Amino acid sequence: MVRRRRPSDPPVLPGFSYVRVLGSGGFADVFLYEQNMPRRQVAVKVLLSDVVTEHVRQMFQVEANLMAQLSSHPSILTVYQASISADGRPYLVMELCSAQLATRYRAERIPLPEVLSIGIRMGGAIETAHRQGVLHRDIKPSNIMLTAYGHPVLSDFGIASSLGAAGEHESVGMSVPWSAPEVLLDETTGTVQSEVWALAATVYTLLAGRSPFEIVDGANTSDALIGRISRARLPTIERDDLPRSLETVLRRGMSRDPNRRQASMLEFVRDLQRVEVELGLTTTQADVAMDDWAIASASDPGDRTIVRAIAPRSGVPRGRRLRRRRPVAVDDAPRSESDLVSPRVVATNRVRQSRLIAAVLLVIAVSVVALGATATLSAIQVAEGTLPSVSNVDAVREGSTVVFSWNDPGIAEGDTYQVEVAGGATALQRSTEYAVAATDNETVCITVSVARDGRVGEPSDEKCAAPQ
Repeated sequence: MVRRRRPSDPPVLPGFSYVRVLGSGGFADVFLYEQNMPRRQVAVKVLLSDVVTEHVRQMFQVEANLMAQLSSHPSILTVYQASISADGRPYLVMELCSAQLATRYRAERIPLPEVLSIGIRMGGAIETAHRQGVLHRDIKPSNIMLTAYGHPVLSDFGIASSLGAAGEHESVGMSVPWSAPEVLLDETTGTVQSEVWALAATVYTLLAGRSPFEIVDGANTSDALIGRISRARLPTIERDDLPRSLETVLRRGMSRDPNRRQASMLEFVRDLQRVEVELGLTTTQADVAMDDWAIASASDPGDRTIVRAIAPRSGVPRGRRLRRRRPVAVDDAPRSESDLVSPRVVATNRVRQSRLIAAVLLVIAVSVVALGATATLSAIQVAEGTLPSVSNVDAVREGSTVVFSWNDPGIAEGDTYQVEVAGGATALQRSTEYAVAATDNETVCITVSVARDGRVGEPSDEKCAAPQ
């Protein structure tokens, strides 16, 4: 029988009133407090005194800032405040969420569409962190919380990484059932591929009702689990609603050889989205923070992933990060289908470039006026150019998905198609296909225009797909 330690004493925090203990972990306790202004209940995570050193305290301050910036992501737990209590313990004040998912998967069978949606949302959050050079290192079901509105969010972002960088990851930054073989065997403290393993193992757990290498009524000690995980012979999930394609995705994500796994978290997300399309489900968007160059890459033809780009917060510290890695660009994942990337942010550099081009054109036009009206008209026509127009948009229903397609009217390098869904989103892409999830009795209409340097050409005739 495992004996749990007693929670530490809750610290006295100015502006907060202690309510009760919420939970205890290997390196921290979580308490429920009521914030006095604005009045609300919050969760406060407090590091244990015996893990706090001066070095850890300094790193905690740096990483708390980073975690607060990452928490602007819709699928990452919101952090309101970070500080050090009067007794010297660092603490985080966080959004109060439910941890029921950690017990729910053992008590009931979670519907497949819900698990796929959770996996995709978590993948978008982790991909965003990877682009900031941050590894989570402790992805597991108990670190997926549910907000008051039932939305899944990833917690403990940055804390495990901070302590891991301090040389203590063996005791606080690793959970055996969801850790990759190379991490358990001390071959690495964490990589993008080991994070792919961890999320795949988490999705497997939510589907199977147990961790991947756990044996019902068998020996499930840490040593026994490490032995089975090292061999990586993944048991089949006993569910009759699982498509073979999903099992293939999970087996690839949990391959013994890291090089055989998905190359990035975004690629793993794409695989889960394809399973949704195969099952006729509404495709879950993956929220991924993109820089301007990444938004441009996202419009590459052949990419049918649905990604909602979110602007990274400008306050993210750039100077000191954990194991800084090259950002995982959208281009890093292999192409296989047509583009459905839907950025909803304005690329600042592109706007500035468009303004600069407009200013140059104005100078040219004014200068050429002195040479005569005919020369002026010719100069403007050459500089502006005529944008091609899209015609003959077709629509085909594939289950609950409507796929629109059109012929290339002769767009130039750097041009994109602007797809506008009636009453819905606007997308920029290079592909000549666009898919929209629709109910059986829903009519979907789009128009397509060519966009170039901030200008948009004449839209196509509206194409509608009526219910079958």
